[in-house]
Amino acid sequence: MTSPAFIFAGGGSGGHLYPGIAIAERIRELDPEATTRFVCSDRPIDAQVLGEEGVDFTPIPARPFSIRPRGLLRLAWSWGGCVRTVRGLIRQLAAEGRDVTLVAMGGFAAAPAARAARAEGRPIHLVNLDAVPGKANQWLARRADVVWTACRGPQIPSDWRVVRPIVRRRALPTSDSPQACRARLGLDPDRPMLLVTGGSQGASTINRTMIALTGVTPSLFAGWQIYHQSGPTDRHELRTAYQSAGIPHVVTSYCNDMAAAWGGADAAVGRAGAGTVAEAWGTMTPTLFLPYPWHRDDHQQANAAPLIECGGAVLIRDTTDAQANAGACTEPLRRLLDPEHAGQMRAALQELGPTDGAISVSRGLLGRQ
Repeated sequence: MTSPAFIFAGGGSGGHLYPGIAIAERIRELDPEATTRFVCSDRPIDAQVLGEEGVDFTPIPARPFSIRPRGLLRLAWSWGGCVRTVRGLIRQLAAEGRDVTLVAMGGFAAAPAARAARAEGRPIHLVNLDAVPGKANQWLARRADVVWTACRGPQIPSDWRVVRPIVRRRALPTSDSPQACRARLGLDPDRPMLLVTGGSQGASTINRTMIALTGVTPSLFAGWQIYHQSGPTDRHELRTAYQSAGIPHVVTSYCNDMAAAWGGADAAVGRAGAGTVAEAWGTMTPTLFLPYPWHRDDHQQANAAPLIECGGAVLIRDTTDAQANAGACTEPLRRLLDPEHAGQMRAALQELGPTDGAISVSRGLLGRQ
C-alpha cells in the first residue's frame, strides 16, 4: 500500500505559509507515514519562516500575476523553471512509492506548482484563506479538484468546502499562564500587555500610528506594557517613542514565539490578514484591526467581519496618515484597554467556536471525513 505525500505550495508572506504548516502538523499526527513538503517563493521571509519550523522546503523563483509589461515578462521568464522544479519533486516522491497530492495555499508561488501537478496528473486541493479570493486563488480554483475555504462571504462559491479558521499550534498558547508568557517575552509578568503586530513582515503605517498615539495621548497606555512586532523598519523610532512616553515595551522585528505573544496579550492591534484574524479568534483576544490599505478589494476588512459582527473586535480604516489614524483609534483603543469592556469582547469571541480548520482539512486530505 502506498503512503501519501502532500506538497504544500505557497509563500511570499507568513500568511501563505503558516496555515499550511498547521495542516501539515495535523496530517502527521493522523498518519505518521505521510510525507509533507513545502514549495515556496524565493523571498527571504519564506526561508526564515520554514527554516524556523524545521520543515523540508524547495524555493522557486515564482513571480506575482501582473498585467504590466515588465511584471508579465518576469512571470513568463520564471514560469517554466518553476513548473519543472515542482514536476521533478512530484516525480521524486512518486518514485519512492508515494501517492502525491498538491495542496495550494494561495498566492503567486502556488500557481506554477498547480500547473506542475496538473501536468503530472496529480490531484490539487486549494485552501482559500481570505473572504475575497484574490486573482491567484481564482485562477487556482478553476484548476483544483477540491477547494477548502476558511472564510464565508458573498464572493465564496457555494461548492467550496467551508471550515473554521486555520491556526498552527505554535501560535496558540499552551498551558502556560499569561504571566509566564509575558515573562518569556521579557516583560513584567503582572502588568497588562498590548500586542501590536503587523504580521510576519510588519506594517509601517501601524508602526507610525503607534508612534503618533504615544506622542499625543501617552496616558492612554497608563498601567500597560507593549509587545510590538514591527517588521524590519521603525524599530529605533518605536523604542524612542515608547521610552519617551514611559511605556514598558519590547520591540522586535520578528516574533518566533507567537504563542507567548498571544498568550500574554490582554488586547491586540494588528492588520486583518487571515492569519492574524484566525489567531485573534483562536486566542479570544480583543483586537483593533487596521486592515492593509492598498488592497483594491478590501479583503482584509471582509476577513475581520465575523469578529466585528460578534462584538469581539473593532475595525478602523487605515488612512496611511499617522496623525489621522491616531485620532480615529484613540477612543476605540481606550475602550479596548478597559478591563470590563475587554472582558465583554472576550466573552463574545468565545461564542465563535474553536479554530479547528486544520483538523477538518487534514482529515479531508487523508480521506477520513
